[in-house]
Amino acid sequence: MATIYGYARTSTVEQVAGLDDQVMKLKAAGCTDQSIYREKVSSVKMAERTEFAKVLGKLGKGDVLVFTSLSRAARSMAHLIQIEAAIATVGATMRILDLAVDTSTPNGRLTFNLFASIAQFEVECMKERQKVGIAAAKIEGKYKGRQPTAQAKTAKIMTMHAKGNTKQEIADACSVGIASVYRIIKASKTGTASPV
Repeated sequence: MATIYGYARTSTVEQVAGLDDQVMKLKAAGCTDQSIYREKVSSVKMAERTEFAKVLGKLGKGDVLVFTSLSRAARSMAHLIQIEAAIATVGATMRILDLAVDTSTPNGRLTFNLFASIAQFEVECMKERQKVGIAAAKIEGKYKGRQPTAQAKTAKIMTMHAKGNTKQEIADACSVGIASVYRIIKASKTGTASPV
């Protein structure tokens, strides 16, 4: 039997009223106390959204996942497209109450796809503007490109390595990925430039 799940989220612990309001709206949309997943965490910190991961794991064919608004589900429309794809993969659908989007209906799919197309269009326009700006800056001799972060920290990485720090400690202290630490150390042993 299909279940209507709800997901309610606030960014901070202080937003109790916001969470209660979402729960009330989710119940009005057919969710029960047992089928509503709640948490207090920023949408940016996806790894910390354990309740969200749990509800996604519960979804099965015919189930529905309800959000009160786009901002409760995802940090952007592009992110929501990824979430909807994961939901659709298991045969479930989603509803976003404030946008009146229900991906189980033809009109809801159309609305969702229109939003997704607009989001994709915005991303492509931004990239095009960025390319034009970079080209103009290059012509004027103002564009040098981004300085490779890890490569710029080679001396510090090698000093810490010589002192016996672990590669993870070096990566954390230098704010670079551990793979970059390995590449820089390897490059210094072979005497080649590190492609970081």
